[in-house]
Amino acid sequence: MKCYQCGNEDERYFAYDKGVYYCRKCVAFGRMDAYVRKESCHLSTRVIEVSPQLKYELTDKQKAISHKIVGYLKQKKDVFVYAATGAGKTESVFECICFYLSQGKKVGFAISRRQVVLEIAQRLRQAFPTLHVVEVTQGYTTITDGDIIVCTMHQLYRYPDGFDLLIMDEVDAFPYIGNDVLQTITRRACKGQRVLLSATPDEESLQKIKQKEMEMVTLFERPHKHPLVVPKVYECNLFFQVLMIIGCCYSWIRQSKQVLVFVPRRQDCIWLNTILKLFFQSSMIHSQTKEKDEILDQFRQKGLDVLVCTTLLERGITVPSVQVIVCQADHAVFTSASLIQIFGRVGRSFDDPTGKGVCLCFQKNQAIKECVDQLCQMNASASTV
Repeated sequence: MKCYQCGNEDERYFAYDKGVYYCRKCVAFGRMDAYVRKESCHLSTRVIEVSPQLKYELTDKQKAISHKIVGYLKQKKDVFVYAATGAGKTESVFECICFYLSQGKKVGFAISRRQVVLEIAQRLRQAFPTLHVVEVTQGYTTITDGDIIVCTMHQLYRYPDGFDLLIMDEVDAFPYIGNDVLQTITRRACKGQRVLLSATPDEESLQKIKQKEMEMVTLFERPHKHPLVVPKVYECNLFFQVLMIIGCCYSWIRQSKQVLVFVPRRQDCIWLNTILKLFFQSSMIHSQTKEKDEILDQFRQKGLDVLVCTTLLERGITVPSVQVIVCQADHAVFTSASLIQIFGRVGRSFDDPTGKGVCLCFQKNQAIKECVDQLCQMNASASTV
């Protein structure tokens, strides 16, 4: 017994229905009968000669990384791009996108989170205005083919053997990390090479690099050459954490800054936003927020001073001149990887390349210490490479 969609061979996950066995392990992606191989999808292809239109020229280090990636791909090797947040991971793959499109091959861009899918699709449209870029995610599944397809990892089940080049961002994040079904589906979607992007590589990826199963390139310098923001850590009880959040917000808003406040749980969003709304133009986003896109757009348009959120917004979100506070940072939901991503929201803009990060906790734990250490190491590597 074998499911060709997710690779399951454990008979406990097969069910019997009307004379046919089917796999229950991946049934959420569509029922697959045992032994039946899902046919390859048929996507449109054409030879496209195109170059990205960027507001800023790539730095010498970004250009060198781009060339290295293309060189490894030409050797039929997968590539892992280990880059600091805001260093230009997305821009570093534009050259390989252009190369594959010029060969009449299919390019896909897969990301763990829906909000980031929408943002990356918009950035690709800006860089490649002549291309048909489609996003495939919740609420955007009417059109599923284009010159470049940007989708969540889950949506890759639609594209068996679909992509000659599959770029995968946030490979260290939920729900991809540790999910055997999703990892099999992503491998099934790629018939060529993969480029994996991350600011916080996991142990499995590092092991594959060590065993030469894929090549790694690194980029720690941000394009504006300012260092990553290393947060200031304060140990205090929850009452003083709230007072510090109010004080920081008041100070930063007077300087025309906006503030992202991260909390560990949905209920923390609710009570903290209720307090902050007494003082500021504030709103919140968590997993059950129905108008996520509208609230995030309002924040980007400076209609809000403060946005309280869970780790739902820890990755891929770029807002100029934003400052970041993490409340209850020693909660188990905040790993060193998530904290690095969170504080990576600060200082991403050429017009405002610096900023502040504040880490509030009851007691500094290992995740907070590793976050600070790794950010310092990235800054040191950026200045010496």
